[in-house]
Amino acid sequence: MKTWLAASALVLLGACATSAPYGPAANDGAKGYTVLPIENNRFRITYTDSSMDLARSRALRRAAEITLEKGDDWFQIVTAYSDTGELAGGSGTSVSVGGATGSGGRSSVGLGVGISLPLGGGSSGPVEHVMEIVTAPGPKPDDPNAYDASDVLANLGGA
Repeated sequence: MKTWLAASALVLLGACATSAPYGPAANDGAKGYTVLPIENNRFRITYTDSSMDLARSRALRRAAEITLEKGDDWFQIVTAYSDTGELAGGSGTSVSVGGATGSGGRSSVGLGVGISLPLGGGSSGPVEHVMEIVTAPGPKPDDPNAYDASDVLANLGGA
């Protein structure tokens, strides 16, 4: 009985940690993708998931799908960043620089360095990867930020 109960608990715990199936997010903050058209051939894609690698791969997959849906052949990543959503509880370092001018015309500059350590045992929660892309027809340029949409889908289609 104890073995069955322990196995059931592990299965339930594993189910909570798994990723949602690939697809659109049901609402803000939910796992999945959102797409914001910016211009006729420029889009901002956000993919939210429990794994940073999976969020990045699935954002690339969605970029390739959008490119082909538009009848284009390749896309270029203009900007990209990842957000873990952790304001506290994560580990890492930070550097801040600030400046001010006083009423007497004096100015000052400050520099701060911080280190954060995770003291709680909780999970980090969902992560999101955001990228802005530009799509285009024709041959892919020789640019490390340009991707052939068909090749991306062939390699990441199951991501």
